Amino acid sequence: MTQARAYAAHSATTPLVPFTFERRAPLARDVAIDILHCGVCHSDLHTARGEWGHTVFPCVPGHEIVGRVTAIGDGVSKFKVGDFVGVGCMVDSCQHCQPCADGLEQYCDNGMTDTYNGREQQGKANTLGGYSDHIVVHEKFVLRVSHAEADLAAVAPLLCAGITTYSPFRQWDVGPGQKVGVVGLGGLGHMGVKIAAAMGAHVVLFTTSPGKRDDALKLGAKEVVVSKNPDEMKAHRNSFDFILNTVAAPHNLDPFLQLLKLDGTMTLVGAPASPHPSPTVFGLIMKRRRLAGSLIGGIAETQEMLDFCAEHQILADIETIAIDQIETAYERMLKSDVKYRFVIDMGTLKAAHSA
Repeated sequence: MTQARAYAAHSATTPLVPFTFERRAPLARDVAIDILHCGVCHSDLHTARGEWGHTVFPCVPGHEIVGRVTAIGDGVSKFKVGDFVGVGCMVDSCQHCQPCADGLEQYCDNGMTDTYNGREQQGKANTLGGYSDHIVVHEKFVLRVSHAEADLAAVAPLLCAGITTYSPFRQWDVGPGQKVGVVGLGGLGHMGVKIAAAMGAHVVLFTTSPGKRDDALKLGAKEVVVSKNPDEMKAHRNSFDFILNTVAAPHNLDPFLQLLKLDGTMTLVGAPASPHPSPTVFGLIMKRRRLAGSLIGGIAETQEMLDFCAEHQILADIETIAIDQIETAYERMLKSDVKYRFVIDMGTLKAAHSA
């Protein structure tokens, strides 16, 4: 066992504060990782503040983890000490159901083990995440990072925001010749624009903020539509092959469904704390449109995404913060006051514990 320094929420109504706990020593197939950077996901806020209703406290959030391997178990073959690696949204699954056999561990029939606030498969303890100085993970759920060392902070959000957008693009065969919409230009949306553009699609960004037009074009969008403008929306009716909806707040889905062509699909990846209004049935059946959802990606696909992003020099646009700024970051995130993802410099954790 090793003592870990961390930041934790002890209730839904109190701020995150310094916290210590015990990590297990590496078992035969385990990898011990010093955490260098951890991205801040909207899911962290939802969970820390109990908005999804199943938080186990104390809660140490964080599932966009990049670090350096410090120790390996005797049975580890994929990694060595000193490697730069990542850990995403899950650290285990049952590994014997059909989804797990198919490399879709995120859809494990028996429930994947979330990197934080998850139930361990064997010990049944609650998992504690990446707002900590180190973590121990089975090698199957550790990812190789081939980006340059100088870019590691901006790699961290790829472990959630990157794979959350990459996976549905792969599932629905996004590529050259397709017209693809991305709804929302936040942590997820900005990655969606970058990745879809790198896949060769004609990308259209939908936003309620006209001021985001220039940013969207720089990120790779070919067009920007202000979704509050009925004329701009009407001009795109029945024209999209695929729309990725990244917005994590309840909103009317019908205006976007009307933009899909015959057999077009809109996939939801944003997870609001309360439901969207139900879409009208006729908007779906008149053009055989599909409304779908997608959850992160399996381990093999996550590795594929990291390699794709390294090849295409794709990184998240980030603002680095110290760990003791996390509550301020949460409040700014609620106001969309970040371009476009906060990442914690975990080197600040030791000083925060000493303060």
